[in-house]
Amino acid sequence: MSDILQKILATKREEIEAAEALISREAIVKRARGGAAPRDFTGAVRAKIATGKAGVIAEVKKASPSKGVLREDFRPAEIAVSYEAGGAACLSVLTDKQYFQGAPEYLQAARAACALPVLRKDFLVDSYQVFEARAMGADCILLIVAAFLPPEGVTSSSAARAAQAGLAELETLAHDLGMSVLVEVHDAAELDIALELATPLLGINNRNLRSFEVSLDTTLSQLGRIPQDKVVVTESGILAPADVQRMRDAGVNAFLVGEAFMRAPDPGAELARLFA
Repeated sequence: MSDILQKILATKREEIEAAEALISREAIVKRARGGAAPRDFTGAVRAKIATGKAGVIAEVKKASPSKGVLREDFRPAEIAVSYEAGGAACLSVLTDKQYFQGAPEYLQAARAACALPVLRKDFLVDSYQVFEARAMGADCILLIVAAFLPPEGVTSSSAARAAQAGLAELETLAHDLGMSVLVEVHDAAELDIALELATPLLGINNRNLRSFEVSLDTTLSQLGRIPQDKVVVTESGILAPADVQRMRDAGVNAFLVGEAFMRAPDPGAELARLFA
């Protein structure tokens, strides 16, 4: 997966160059700043948790590099409506085309069909992509700590500082545009970097980037190091009510779930069942 991540990041750099050739940075900035105000993504997650329920970020995802196509009959607007009815706090929509068969149009269709705030799920490494996210209507962006590190991870304090600086620059820009930020980590070293950021939304991905193995212990093992003002979002491996209960018993009340819903006939009904 580390190799796949590097391939994806190389593709992203090509995509950014191609996008800028079509729409200048000045033009995308104007679009980003000229739209309607974003919906409150962080507030929506917190509000759901405040009622005693799980704050579910429900994912609209057609495919993944590891699992292939998850949903042949893929209709983002209908999925969004279903998720809203099922009790989701927010949506996450894949916009990466090459590896996840996503598209900006899917985000726009999903957001227009409901009142939920929407995360742009992609591999963001450049300010152009942040402006692009707001221009397409995103209310939140994902920043993956591993995308700002060398392939071998945190190898030195200078690598960690460089990653933190790159992440902070994009976070500041996102907040300036009114968007929330979900920062994603996979291990303790990445968590140290993420905790330097301002965002309260801290995603812990239970999927090992190198082995593909999924373990809920990845989230649980880091909880003692995370301040109370952060909202821990557990990602990957939430497949059964017992998984949800295990997390909630440990004080984790926010979840990003996609695959379990995408394989179900009615994604929103599956959400309601899983988090009943």
